Amino acid sequence: MDQRAPPLPRGPGFEYRYLTEFQSHEPEFDYLKSLEIEEKINKVRWVRSRGGSKHVISTNDKTIKLWKVYEKRVSSVTGFNVDRSSGGFAPGFSAPQPPAAPWPLRMPTVAGSELLLASRAKRVYSNAHAYHINSISVNSDQETFLSADDLRINLWNLEVTDQSFNIVDIKPQHMEDLTEVITSAEFHPRHCNVFAYSSSKGCIRLADMRGAALCDRGAKAFEEADANPGAKSFFSEIIASISDVRFSRDGRYLLSRDYMTVKLWDLAMEGAPVATYNVHEPLRQRLCDLYENDCIFDKFDACMNGDATHIATGSYANGFRVFGPGGGEAALEATRDPMRRRVQPGAGKAQQRWTVRAKHGPGKRGAAAAAAAAGGLEGCGDYEAKLLHLAWHPEADVIACAASNSLYMFCA
Repeated sequence: MDQRAPPLPRGPGFEYRYLTEFQSHEPEFDYLKSLEIEEKINKVRWVRSRGGSKHVISTNDKTIKLWKVYEKRVSSVTGFNVDRSSGGFAPGFSAPQPPAAPWPLRMPTVAGSELLLASRAKRVYSNAHAYHINSISVNSDQETFLSADDLRINLWNLEVTDQSFNIVDIKPQHMEDLTEVITSAEFHPRHCNVFAYSSSKGCIRLADMRGAALCDRGAKAFEEADANPGAKSFFSEIIASISDVRFSRDGRYLLSRDYMTVKLWDLAMEGAPVATYNVHEPLRQRLCDLYENDCIFDKFDACMNGDATHIATGSYANGFRVFGPGGGEAALEATRDPMRRRVQPGAGKAQQRWTVRAKHGPGKRGAAAAAAAAGGLEGCGDYEAKLLHLAWHPEADVIACAASNSLYMFCA
């Protein structure tokens, strides 16, 4: 008799399976501005709901939609007296033809039922933004949400679709005086009156809606002082632009991502971040090439686990970096190989830190990936392989990464 112990389960006790899909947005055209609005989704957020249904809020460049995904039982009925396949009507007549001999009437019967998932757009919030929407965030009260574009942030009630309140407006009187734009905005996870928004100047502003109806100034500003102002270059302001800002689960920390680094801020310390993690430092010598092919404007997400001890962010070559306490870090690639092991970077070894195994062998794609991994990024082939979006499970050590048209999940 085999007395061996059963194998330990791999990963957390969560099972991920395909549920459903639906078309959230369709291509539109703004005839007044002669502007084509793509169907691509910029942001998706969950809305807490009761019962078995699920609510999702999504946005493209102009329109926000609240979707309800629910279970629907569909029954199939058979045994009709009229032939439904042919319409039950003879050509040239609008009523069923009497048969040559009468037949007994039959009652239709239910052959079976099937439980399906259906989706329905409950609310459509539109015509409130003159510029492209870059952020939506649901409030902790689950009654309101905010939407942000380049110059304004609006506050919505989930039940009202035709009215919103402007809570931030940085549009100058003359557009030639414009010096910064809003890049991201998010509500505090616990305090429904507090939200944060970031700018292209590398500044994060914490606003309290109890202080003023218009929160342009902000209650706090988190911005790192420039240690060497004389070393500024043409690219300094571009790489300082914050692409993503996130609160920790307990609301104590703020996470910001610019092109070169990830910074962790304590809400009680405005002068400097508590930690700074270099992500693209090997690319500092390649900023001219990145500018020429517009990759310097790529907007990478950043996320952290539930207790704010580990931070993850995306990079090129379909890779992402995970930073832990004590300076530990790991570089991984989003790949179809489920047995891939994490690459542990050694101290002072930038090439190991960026090592990526080529999925298609040592051909042209493999050479480009190797060059990108080493920090050289020679050639434009590997600039397109980028991991921009990722999210950390709020309770488990699971990271979801979107690379190209695939979604990969990693667990510790």
